[in-house]
Amino acid sequence: MFVPDTCCTFVPYFEIEDGQLDAFKGLTQKLVARTRTEPGCMHYAFSFSGNTAHCREGYVDAAALLAHRENVAELIGQALKISRIVRLEIHAPEAEIEKLRGPLASRSPQFFVLEEGFRRTS
Repeated sequence: MFVPDTCCTFVPYFEIEDGQLDAFKGLTQKLVARTRTEPGCMHYAFSFSGNTAHCREGYVDAAALLAHRENVAELIGQALKISRIVRLEIHAPEAEIEKLRGPLASRSPQFFVLEEGFRRTS
């Protein structure tokens, strides 16, 4: 069975300060553990290329993404003391993007509107 896709994909890329990769990876373990308790999170993981980290995140909708931001705010604050976000994308249907524009404006994300898609329920 298929349902309309309301998934919001949050796509941050972090540039980690020299000598801080291990500390950043330690924070990612805490972020993953904390995010694991979020019912609206569909997937959450970090990948690395040298001193660049990418967090692959997907939420059932905009409300779940915003709840995640609250849940991890303290840990992200710590991560941003040793890194910086060099690119931020959000991929979602227009209706969900509209719910995110205001709350995420300070991060200046690039929004990608999902035109067509589905989500498998089984």
